[in-house]
Parts: sequence; structure tokens; C-alpha cells
Amino acid sequence: MYEPNVVGDWHEYDEHAGLRVRVHRLEVVEPPHGRDEAAAGLTYFSVRVTVENRGEQQCSVQLEDGQLDVRIGPDGEGAFVDWRNSRFIEGFDVYPLRRATAVLYAAGQEACLSQVDVQVQLRVDDEWTDRRLWTGGIGLAEGPVAAPAAGAAPGGLAHQVSVFLRDQAEPDTA
Repeated sequence: MYEPNVVGDWHEYDEHAGLRVRVHRLEVVEPPHGRDEAAAGLTYFSVRVTVENRGEQQCSVQLEDGQLDVRIGPDGEGAFVDWRNSRFIEGFDVYPLRRATAVLYAAGQEACLSQVDVQVQLRVDDEWTDRRLWTGGIGLAEGPVAAPAAGAAPGGLAHQVSVFLRDQAEPDTA
């Protein structure tokens, strides 16, 4: 079964040796160039997508508007993505031991921001990678989820992910 990455986790691409990506710093913010009129009444948040090259060769990376999808809430409704405020990676050569980061600004109903899914499909050296999914939420701690975060609600996403991972790690005794 395919398991999504948790916000903050790195994902390494098998087809591009040394290249890895992560979605991180999911937080409520105000956009730098003002709010879009279409987002009236919605809560703005940002998320960063960082590409790191740990390989031996440079690679050209592209991460633009059509390569990111943001869904919020339990029904996976599309978030309003503010393309004007967002900053993308457009044909940037990422040399070994270097990083490039895109910053995406989006908005949604505040009640739905406890569950945010971000799907990323990179274009590396004119080749498309497989789509990868990261899941998290506003107010949830980033990082490893081997144990529930202090104060994590029993029904919260962080707790659910922790329980799932713990159950997967335990061998069947039945």
C-alpha cells in the first residue's frame, strides 16, 4: 500500500540518484504582496517545497504552478492557490550539495486546515518524476512521527499517523 510522506519528511527519487524533495514549514501567514480578492474570508497559509541535490551531477529542476496540488479537509477539497504571491523553481540548475526552494501561498476555510495534502510532481532534466504526496496540518508538529507529539489529540492526524506506523512495524501475532 502506498503511504504518503508526512510534512517535513524527505523523499528520495530512485530515478535521479541523490535527488530528494520535502514539503515543510506549513504555517498560517499573510501573503507578501497582499491578499487576492478571490480569497476573501479564507485563511492564508504557506508551504515550502525544497529540492536538494546530494548526487554528483548537477540537475535542472522545474517546479511550477501545474506541478503542485493542494487539498484540504477530510473531503480533499482544492485549496485556493495564490499564484501571484507564490514563488516557484523555474528551470534552476541545482548543483551537488545545493538546494532550491519554492514557496506556495494558498488559502482555505480555517476549519479544514488541520488536514492539508500537497502533491508534487517535479520535472528534472526534462523528465517528469512520479507524483508524491505529503500530508500534514496547521498546528501539527513537523518531524518524525514514531511517537505521538506531546499534547497530540487522540483523534488528531499526528496521532492517527503514529498509531498506523506503530501497527505496521509490529509483526502479526495472530
